[in-house]
Amino acid sequence: MTAESSLVRVAKAPKPVEPVKTVIEGRVREVWVPPLAPVPVHGSLGDIPFDNAREAPRDAVLARKERDGTWRDVTAAEFAGEVLAVAKGLIAEGLRPGDRLAIMARTTYEWTLLDFAGWAAGLITVPVYPTSSAIQARWIIQDSGAVACAVEDTAQARIISSERANLPWLRHLWEFDTGAVARLVKAGEHVPDEVVAARRAGCAPESVATLIYTSGTTGQPKGCVLTHANFFAEVDNSVELLHPVFKSVSKDPASTLLFLPLSHVFGRMVAVGCMRARVKLGHAPSISSEDLLSDLAGFRPTFLLAIPYVLEKVYNTARATAEKMGRASSFDRAARIARSLGEVAVVEGKRPGLGLRLGRALYEPLVYRRIRAALGGRVRYILSGGSPLGRRLAAFYTGAGVEVFEGYGLTETTAAATVTPPLRPRLGTVGWPLPGTAVRIADDGEVLLRGPHVFAGYWNSGVAVGGEQWLSTGDIGELDADGYLTITGRKKDVIITSGGKNVAPAPLEDWLRAHPLVGQCIVVGDNRPYVTALITLEPEGLQHWRQMRKKTAVPIRELVDDEELRADLQRAVDDANRLVSRAESIRRFAVLAGDFTEERGHLTPSLKLKRGVIARDYAREIEALYRSS
Repeated sequence: MTAESSLVRVAKAPKPVEPVKTVIEGRVREVWVPPLAPVPVHGSLGDIPFDNAREAPRDAVLARKERDGTWRDVTAAEFAGEVLAVAKGLIAEGLRPGDRLAIMARTTYEWTLLDFAGWAAGLITVPVYPTSSAIQARWIIQDSGAVACAVEDTAQARIISSERANLPWLRHLWEFDTGAVARLVKAGEHVPDEVVAARRAGCAPESVATLIYTSGTTGQPKGCVLTHANFFAEVDNSVELLHPVFKSVSKDPASTLLFLPLSHVFGRMVAVGCMRARVKLGHAPSISSEDLLSDLAGFRPTFLLAIPYVLEKVYNTARATAEKMGRASSFDRAARIARSLGEVAVVEGKRPGLGLRLGRALYEPLVYRRIRAALGGRVRYILSGGSPLGRRLAAFYTGAGVEVFEGYGLTETTAAATVTPPLRPRLGTVGWPLPGTAVRIADDGEVLLRGPHVFAGYWNSGVAVGGEQWLSTGDIGELDADGYLTITGRKKDVIITSGGKNVAPAPLEDWLRAHPLVGQCIVVGDNRPYVTALITLEPEGLQHWRQMRKKTAVPIRELVDDEELRADLQRAVDDANRLVSRAESIRRFAVLAGDFTEERGHLTPSLKLKRGVIARDYAREIEALYRSS
C-alpha cells in the first residue's frame, strides 16, 4: 500500500451525543455535552510523532513545498526521525526539562518540527507572533524566562538581538533561514536515542506544554499555561466530533493547508489535531492573495482553517471579478440562490425545491465551482473561528458546496469551546459545547466555560484555574432551547447610550465588514445620544470601485467625502441597521483615509480591535459625528 492510499481511512460517524440542558425559569442557562474521547493517563504531545511512526510509518503526515513549487510528502517515519534528531540537538545545547523555548516564525514546516522536538526533549514552547515589535517580543521572552529562541529570518534575528541586553538569561538565538535545524541535528549526533526517550517518559499529561500569550486589547499580554492534557482533551474530542473533516470519508485523503499563524492557539490546535489524526498537513507562510492562491492550487486541501476575514475576501474578490466581466448581476443571483440553498438545507433541513435545484445546476459551473477552485478545488469543509462568521456568509458557502463548521473559544480554552455539530448545523450560532465541555450563562449574560481543555492559569500569576472552576470569558451570549450558543458581543464592549440603551456592536460591525468596500468598522456611542461608526476602506475593493467609476486618479483623502462612495456605504449601513432596532442603529458614519493596523496599535496580532486606542486616536472624527446633534 502506498503512502497516499494508506491515508484513506473511511470513518464511521460516532453516535450523536445529546447535550444535557439545565433550564431555569423557562430559559436554558447551562449546557453540557459528554466527552467522546477517553482521558489519557500517561504520555505527552511529544509522543505523537513516535506513535505515528510505530503505527503507520508510511502514512504521509506532512507535506513540504520544494523550491520548484511541488509538494513532497513526509511520512510518519521520516517526521519522527527528524523530531528525534532535533530533540537530541536541543539536549546537546544544554536545554533541560521544563526550559522555555521561544519560536518566532511564520507558518512553516520548521515551526511544527521544532514544536514537537521541543516537547520530545521535555521543553515548554513559547510562540511569538512573527509581526511582533522588539518590545512585544522582549516582553514574552522576558516574562516566560525563555533560555532559547528560534526565529525564521535575519530581520527577526535583529529584533531579538536588539533586546539581548535586557534578556541576560537568553542563551541561544537560532535562525531557520541560516541552517539552524541542520546545526541542531549535527550538535545532537552524539546524544543517544535513549536520552530523548527518557525525556519523553518524564512528561505526563498534566505537564506544561506551552505558554501562549494572549494578544490582549489592553495592557501587557498574559501567558496562558496550557498542559498536554488540555491539548489532548481539545484535539481528541474535536477529531471524534468532526469525523468528516479529520477522517476521510471519500477517495480524497483528508488534508489541510495551514496559513493562519501557529503563534495563535487556533492554528496550533489544528496542527496538533492533524498530527494526532494523521491528517496530511501543509504550511503556507505567506497570506498574500497571489501566494496563498498558488499554494492552495498546488496542495489542494480537503478542508481549511479560516477566519471570517479570509472568507469575506474570497467572496468579495469573486464578486469584483464578475463585475469586471460585466456579470455582477449574474453573480448576485447566484449568491442569493446559494444563500437560499444554505438556509433550506441548514435551517429547514429539507431538500431544495425544483427552482433552487435548477438554480444550483445553472450556477454550479459558472460561480460555485470557481469559488471552490479558489480554495484549491477539493475543499469540502471549512473550520471558521476567531470572530463570528455571520449567517449570510455561512449560508453562502454552504449553498456553494462547502460545509462550514463554526466554533468559539479562547486561548484559555485551548481554542474551541463550542463547535457546530455535524449533521446538525444552525446558522448564526457557534454550535454546541465541545464534547466534555459545559457552557453556562451568568445572570448578566456573560458566557462561562468549564472543561478539561480549560487552561491551568496565567504564567507567574500564582492562581490556578481549570478543574471544576468556571472560566469567565468576558463575552455576552445566549443559549437557545436546543442548547446552541450565540455570541452577541463583548461584556466590556457593550455600548450604553445616554438614553440608557444597551447596544452590542459586534453584529453591526460583522455585517459591514462583509461589504467589499469596507476594511474595518468600529461602532461607537457610549454615553452619546445615538450610535455612529468609523469605517476604513478595503484596498482591493476600493481599487475595483475606482476602476468601475473611472476615479483612479482621485486621491483617497478626497474620496472619503465622495458622494458616490458615501452613497454606496450608506446602503451598506442601511442593510446593517435592519439587524437592530432604531435606537441601536448607526445614524452617522465617518470614512477614514487610513486603515486600522497592528503596526499603528489599533489591532491585536489576532486582528481584534483595540477600541480604546482607536477612540483616542480618532477622537476628533468621533466628536465631529456628534457636533451638529
